[in-house]
Amino acid sequence: MKIGIFGGSFNPPHKMHYDIAINLLEKHYVDKIIYVPTGKLYNKKNLESNYDRYKMLKLMVQNISNVLVSNYEFGALKYTYQTLNYFHRKYPNDEIYFICGSDNLKTFNTWMRYKYILNNYKLLVIKRNDDNIDEIINRFQKFKNNIVIANINLNNISSTKIRDLLNKGEMIPNNMLNIKVLNYIQSKQLYIKQVERRDE
Repeated sequence: MKIGIFGGSFNPPHKMHYDIAINLLEKHYVDKIIYVPTGKLYNKKNLESNYDRYKMLKLMVQNISNVLVSNYEFGALKYTYQTLNYFHRKYPNDEIYFICGSDNLKTFNTWMRYKYILNNYKLLVIKRNDDNIDEIINRFQKFKNNIVIANINLNNISSTKIRDLLNKGEMIPNNMLNIKVLNYIQSKQLYIKQVERRDE
């Protein structure tokens, strides 16, 4: 079995995250996908709580077979190579892929133990924006056999854009967020900056 590990902040998880999983499964790039939201210790600003991002992912994929959500990266800081090793130990007879956007691949050589990752696991790369995939992969010639380009077409959706719209109280287009995720965000009032009131 081929298992795709899909890491990210998922802040919030949106329909492109969902569509990536569905496309990769339907086109048989992998047989199972595990979303792994990063923990709060990761160097990322404005992250909602581990619990809320985990809960939103669970709501988004709750009726999809072969898709799981893991809280492995919550708690102590975990690097990608540690996460992949964990799932390799958990599924020793399966092939582990790391799902990676082409934007991340551009700086993959700065990741902790990136050569170890490329030697021991496969990258399943999703093209983002107008990235020149061939040019990016040429930077990793030695590991080319362990890099798979997924031939899927996606609408480019930005978590940053969604957070901005939510903070401004504007409508979220239907093609951006799962309705259950949107309802959860609204019920918990996530991504809304609290304005401090001062007495005159």
